[in-house]
Amino acid sequence: MRIACVLESDFEDSEFQTPYQAFKDAGHEVVVIGLKAGAQLTGKKGQATTTSDKAFKEVRAADFDALFIPGGYSPDRLRAHPEAVEFARAFSAYERPVLAICHGPQLLMSAHMVEARRMTAWRTIQDDLRHFAATVVDEEVVVDGKLVTSRQPSDIPAFVRESLKVLQGAPVGSGTPSR
Repeated sequence: MRIACVLESDFEDSEFQTPYQAFKDAGHEVVVIGLKAGAQLTGKKGQATTTSDKAFKEVRAADFDALFIPGGYSPDRLRAHPEAVEFARAFSAYERPVLAICHGPQLLMSAHMVEARRMTAWRTIQDDLRHFAATVVDEEVVVDGKLVTSRQPSDIPAFVRESLKVLQGAPVGSGTPSR
Protein backbone atom coordinates (compact mmCIF):
# COMPACT_ATOMS: atom_id res chain seq x y z
CA MET A 1 0.00 0.00 0.00
CA ARG A 2 1.26 3.50 -0.83
CA ILE A 3 0.87 6.03 2.00
CA ALA A 4 1.20 9.80 1.55
CA CYS A 5 2.78 11.40 4.63
CA VAL A 6 2.22 15.17 4.50
CA LEU A 7 4.89 16.99 6.43
CA GLU A 8 6.49 20.36 7.12
CA SER A 9 9.23 21.27 9.60
CA ASP A 10 8.55 21.36 13.32
CA PHE A 11 6.51 18.16 13.22
CA GLU A 12 6.31 16.17 16.47
CA ASP A 13 9.38 13.94 16.15
CA SER A 14 7.96 10.70 17.57
CA GLU A 15 4.56 11.13 15.90
CA PHE A 16 6.30 11.05 12.54
CA GLN A 17 9.18 8.69 13.16
CA THR A 18 7.47 5.82 15.00
CA PRO A 19 4.40 5.39 12.73
CA TYR A 20 6.52 6.01 9.60
CA GLN A 21 8.85 3.17 10.57
CA ALA A 22 5.98 0.89 11.63
CA PHE A 23 4.21 1.41 8.30
CA LYS A 24 7.42 0.67 6.39
CA ASP A 25 8.11 -2.41 8.56
CA ALA A 26 4.61 -3.66 7.69
CA GLY A 27 5.53 -3.48 4.00
CA HIS A 28 3.92 -0.19 3.06
CA GLU A 29 5.60 2.45 0.92
CA VAL A 30 5.56 5.83 2.69
CA VAL A 31 6.14 8.92 0.55
CA VAL A 32 6.90 12.17 2.38
CA ILE A 33 5.14 15.07 0.64
CA GLY A 34 5.97 18.66 1.48
CA LEU A 35 5.77 22.14 0.07
CA LYS A 36 9.02 21.58 -1.85
CA ALA A 37 10.58 18.33 -3.06
CA GLY A 38 13.96 17.59 -1.54
CA ALA A 39 13.44 19.94 1.42
CA GLN A 40 15.16 19.02 4.67
CA LEU A 41 12.46 18.76 7.37
CA THR A 42 13.32 18.74 11.06
CA GLY A 43 11.15 17.77 14.01
CA LYS A 44 10.43 20.40 16.65
CA LYS A 45 12.64 18.59 19.17
CA GLY A 46 15.42 18.07 16.61
CA GLN A 47 15.38 14.30 17.18
CA ALA A 48 14.05 13.38 13.74
CA THR A 49 14.89 14.70 10.32
CA THR A 50 13.73 13.64 6.89
CA THR A 51 13.68 14.92 3.35
CA SER A 52 10.47 15.44 1.41
CA ASP A 53 10.28 13.00 -1.48
CA LYS A 54 7.79 15.05 -3.49
CA ALA A 55 6.05 18.41 -3.53
CA PHE A 56 2.26 18.70 -3.55
CA LYS A 57 2.38 20.05 -7.11
CA GLU A 58 4.04 16.78 -8.24
CA VAL A 59 1.50 14.32 -6.81
CA ARG A 60 -2.17 13.39 -6.97
CA ALA A 61 -4.15 11.88 -4.11
CA ALA A 62 -5.43 9.23 -6.54
CA ASP A 63 -1.89 7.81 -6.62
CA PHE A 64 -1.99 6.94 -2.91
CA ASP A 65 -3.96 4.46 -0.83
CA ALA A 66 -3.87 6.33 2.50
CA LEU A 67 -2.97 9.68 4.09
CA PHE A 68 -0.81 10.02 7.22
CA ILE A 69 -0.69 13.37 9.08
CA PRO A 70 1.78 13.58 11.99
CA GLY A 71 1.25 16.25 14.62
CA GLY A 72 3.34 19.11 15.94
CA TYR A 73 3.33 22.46 14.13
CA SER A 74 3.43 20.81 10.70
CA PRO A 75 -0.36 20.50 10.13
CA ASP A 76 -0.94 24.14 11.03
CA ARG A 77 1.75 25.25 8.61
CA LEU A 78 0.43 23.00 5.84
CA ARG A 79 -3.16 24.19 6.14
CA ALA A 80 -2.04 27.68 5.12
CA HIS A 81 -1.34 26.27 1.64
CA PRO A 82 -4.31 25.49 -0.63
CA GLU A 83 -2.43 22.69 -2.41
CA ALA A 84 -1.98 20.83 0.90
CA VAL A 85 -5.63 21.33 1.88
CA GLU A 86 -6.90 20.14 -1.52
CA PHE A 87 -4.60 17.12 -1.43
CA ALA A 88 -5.99 16.10 1.97
CA ARG A 89 -9.59 16.76 0.92
CA ALA A 90 -9.22 14.39 -2.02
CA PHE A 91 -8.74 11.44 0.34
CA SER A 92 -12.31 11.91 1.53
CA ALA A 93 -13.63 11.87 -2.03
CA TYR A 94 -11.66 8.69 -2.75
CA GLU A 95 -12.77 7.15 0.57
CA ARG A 96 -9.18 6.32 1.47
CA PRO A 97 -7.85 5.83 5.01
CA VAL A 98 -6.76 8.98 6.84
CA LEU A 99 -4.46 8.61 9.85
CA ALA A 100 -3.99 11.78 11.95
CA ILE A 101 -2.39 12.22 15.34
CA CYS A 102 -2.23 15.12 17.80
CA HIS A 103 -2.49 18.38 15.77
CA GLY A 104 -3.01 16.44 12.52
CA PRO A 105 -6.77 17.12 12.51
CA GLN A 106 -6.03 20.83 11.98
CA LEU A 107 -5.39 20.04 8.32
CA LEU A 108 -8.61 18.00 8.22
CA MET A 109 -10.59 20.94 9.61
CA SER A 110 -9.28 23.21 6.87
CA ALA A 111 -10.18 20.52 4.33
CA HIS A 112 -13.75 20.32 5.76
CA MET A 113 -13.37 16.63 6.60
CA VAL A 114 -14.43 16.50 10.27
CA GLU A 115 -18.16 17.29 10.36
CA ALA A 116 -20.15 14.44 11.92
CA ARG A 117 -16.98 12.36 12.38
CA ARG A 118 -16.10 10.71 15.70
CA MET A 119 -12.51 11.59 16.52
CA THR A 120 -9.90 12.80 18.97
CA ALA A 121 -6.87 15.10 18.90
CA TRP A 122 -4.51 17.04 21.17
CA ARG A 123 -6.59 18.62 23.95
CA THR A 124 -6.39 22.18 22.56
CA ILE A 125 -7.57 20.95 19.15
CA GLN A 126 -10.52 19.03 20.60
CA ASP A 127 -12.53 22.22 21.18
CA ASP A 128 -11.79 23.37 17.62
CA LEU A 129 -13.09 20.05 16.30
CA ARG A 130 -16.34 20.53 18.23
CA HIS A 131 -16.79 23.91 16.54
CA PHE A 132 -16.49 22.08 13.21
CA ALA A 133 -19.29 19.68 14.30
CA ALA A 134 -17.11 16.66 15.03
CA THR A 135 -18.03 14.29 17.85
CA VAL A 136 -14.95 14.46 20.06
CA VAL A 137 -13.93 11.83 22.59
CA ASP A 138 -10.87 11.92 24.82
CA GLU A 139 -9.46 8.44 24.12
CA GLU A 140 -6.02 7.23 23.05
CA VAL A 141 -7.26 6.21 19.61
CA VAL A 142 -10.55 6.61 17.78
CA VAL A 143 -11.49 4.74 14.62
CA ASP A 144 -14.42 6.10 12.61
CA GLY A 145 -14.62 4.06 9.43
CA LYS A 146 -11.32 4.70 7.65
CA LEU A 147 -10.41 7.68 9.86
CA VAL A 148 -7.94 6.96 12.70
CA THR A 149 -7.09 9.72 15.19
CA SER A 150 -5.04 9.91 18.39
CA ARG A 151 -4.21 12.63 20.91
CA GLN A 152 -0.51 12.67 21.76
CA PRO A 153 2.85 10.89 21.72
CA SER A 154 1.89 8.48 24.53
CA ASP A 155 -0.94 7.22 22.27
CA ILE A 156 1.42 6.21 19.44
CA PRO A 157 1.31 2.43 20.13
CA ALA A 158 -2.52 2.43 19.93
CA PHE A 159 -2.44 4.76 16.91
CA VAL A 160 -0.04 2.48 15.04
CA ARG A 161 -1.98 -0.67 16.00
CA GLU A 162 -5.34 0.67 14.80
CA SER A 163 -3.86 2.36 11.72
CA LEU A 164 -2.31 -0.92 10.60
CA LYS A 165 -5.67 -2.67 11.08
CA VAL A 166 -7.43 -0.07 8.93
CA LEU A 167 -4.68 -0.24 6.29
CA GLN A 168 -4.93 -4.03 6.22
CA GLY A 169 -8.65 -3.85 5.51
CA ALA A 170 -8.44 -1.04 2.96
CA PRO A 171 -8.54 -1.99 -0.71
CA VAL A 172 -5.80 -0.62 -2.86
CA GLY A 173 -7.31 2.42 -4.65
CA SER A 174 -8.74 2.34 -8.12
CA GLY A 175 -8.00 6.01 -8.76
CA THR A 176 -11.69 6.87 -9.09
CA PRO A 177 -13.39 9.14 -6.56
CA SER A 178 -16.62 7.96 -4.99
CA ARG A 179 -18.44 11.20 -5.75
